Amino acid sequence: MSAVHEERRPVRVATVPFSTPYLDAVLPADVVRVGPADVPSPWLDPDHLLAHAADVDVLHLHGGYDHLTVPEMEAWTAAVRRSDVPLVVTVHDLVPRESAEGTLMPARHRNHLRALLATAEVVLTLTPGAADEIADRFGRTAIVVAHPSLAAPTPGIGRETRLVGLHLGRLGPQVHDPLELVRATLSGAVSGGGRLRVDVHPDVDLATRLPELLELADGGALELARSWEPGPREWVRHLQELHVSVLPWWGGSHSAWVELCRDAGTRAVVPSGGWQGQQWSDVVVYGNDPQAGLDAASLTSAVVAALTRPAPARADTARRAEQRAAVRRVHAQVYEQVAADHVPA
Repeated sequence: MSAVHEERRPVRVATVPFSTPYLDAVLPADVVRVGPADVPSPWLDPDHLLAHAADVDVLHLHGGYDHLTVPEMEAWTAAVRRSDVPLVVTVHDLVPRESAEGTLMPARHRNHLRALLATAEVVLTLTPGAADEIADRFGRTAIVVAHPSLAAPTPGIGRETRLVGLHLGRLGPQVHDPLELVRATLSGAVSGGGRLRVDVHPDVDLATRLPELLELADGGALELARSWEPGPREWVRHLQELHVSVLPWWGGSHSAWVELCRDAGTRAVVPSGGWQGQQWSDVVVYGNDPQAGLDAASLTSAVVAALTRPAPARADTARRAEQRAAVRRVHAQVYEQVAADHVPA
């Protein structure tokens, strides 16, 4: 008698947010991603979640919830428990990112994490240091998965030897003391025999926000550029022109920028705040964290050290593809396990 094998249905996952370059890189190919793609995600609405719980097998939260108040987050996690949809949380930020208004809300962020990690069946994060911090602060064990490659380098784009790049973005609150960052980086670039290019988002009014930067550029001390690339491929191309890239964001738990630098073959100088330094062994760390602030002398020394070392090789695309496949396998195993645990008897 022949055995009858029931075809396994793909796991249906509601991801929040629906799509980001990172999320697209880690999502297994055979998973059915359940929308809609609206922002903010309707899956963060308790009524929507409870009404559509039967449409999904797993809810995976990466971010996109900063607009919720603490009572709203508590109401949402209560709805998750009532829905019986297993929650997976990837902790990307142990300190808050700036809001749309350009502010940080650490108390709200801390309470969000507390509610989420008390509800999640599985917690993921990207470095051992972040996993240790999650265990210390919230009593949860997190699975550590590597940050995958987001884009391959563009052929034919070469670096300018000893060109240092410092991208200040929108000059948000995580870029603390930007003028001192510029001066310390400039000192390191000059001491290391190089030159400095400072980038700022085109929307920033520098005449109001940082007139001293305009003065330095007008005096020929540095090159000033106004750029903000649309996606990872363009950012890698941007970084391919640099010998060294200095990350100014002082408290980020992880950084896609480090991974873009790795793929571009650009040495990254990263702040001590957060866990970016654990993402890639070939970085140079300088003192800059929310508690102690910027150590300008250490930044100058770090830039000199980065310039005087040979530039790192661009990442091996085959090995990065293998790494991404391994990360996807971890996600697939997590989804299958938590979904199986919630199959009705």
